[in-house]
Amino acid sequence: MRGDFEDVELARVAVAEAWEAEGASGAVAVRDGEVVGYLLGAPKGKLWGPNVWVEAAGVAARDAEVVRDLYGLAAARWVDESRTAQYVVVPDDAGLIDAFFRLGFGAQHAHALRGPFEAEVRVPAGVTVRRAERRDVQVLAELDLVLPRHQGLAPVFSAGEVPSLEEAVADWEESVDDPEFATFVAEVNGRVVGSAIGCSLEKSSTHQGVARPDNAGFLGFAAVFPEDRGHGAGRVLGETVLKWCADAGYDSVVTDWRVTNLLSSRTWPRLGFVPTFQRLHRLIGY
Repeated sequence: MRGDFEDVELARVAVAEAWEAEGASGAVAVRDGEVVGYLLGAPKGKLWGPNVWVEAAGVAARDAEVVRDLYGLAAARWVDESRTAQYVVVPDDAGLIDAFFRLGFGAQHAHALRGPFEAEVRVPAGVTVRRAERRDVQVLAELDLVLPRHQGLAPVFSAGEVPSLEEAVADWEESVDDPEFATFVAEVNGRVVGSAIGCSLEKSSTHQGVARPDNAGFLGFAAVFPEDRGHGAGRVLGETVLKWCADAGYDSVVTDWRVTNLLSSRTWPRLGFVPTFQRLHRLIGY
């Protein structure tokens, strides 16, 4: 994995994209004629409420405490614009995260990375893993609903909509044979109980700019039916996607999870994923 964003020109392009986003605004800190920090945010779609987002390239400071002053200036305009649902994607740096925590933000979502998977996939007794086939469309669609349903429960309480089964079936009918996605299923006693998907990180709209390492694979989805957990199907599906990424020649693998999702926030670190960025969230007025 290359440290591309240590290259000033590449970093400049990422910052320029943050500045040129529609509706972008922010603040810059200058000390003795030198820029020592900046904060840039822009709105996204209505899915996120009356929002403003500071993406990974939208914040930097020589001193973490400076971001508190930057936010104090930038947020005045955001709130005047009624952008009260505020999101910040920051490096997993204790000082920077602490500065935002002392601005009323809390942790919501983790981005994480690990190196190539070099071990053998450990398949538990009674479990088999294989590539998904068209005959699996119905069960793949059912598994698609497991994660959003789980995220709607305590302690996540996500407001994300759960698609209908019909919508999920139609999507899988169209995409199950897509060669750019590697979909695997786990079976117990001949019945599919879980699925996982691997692909290039370039397919992800969540990981952008400085949060997108070069030549990385992506563990984009994994789910096991609640009644079938405990067999080790989730772990072996994760390892299978990691092995696929290694065989495909990716230098690293990225995934992400809601930190309030107790299952994923424990499962993925056990597979070697280390947080690189944290998405923080603040809701103004409550």
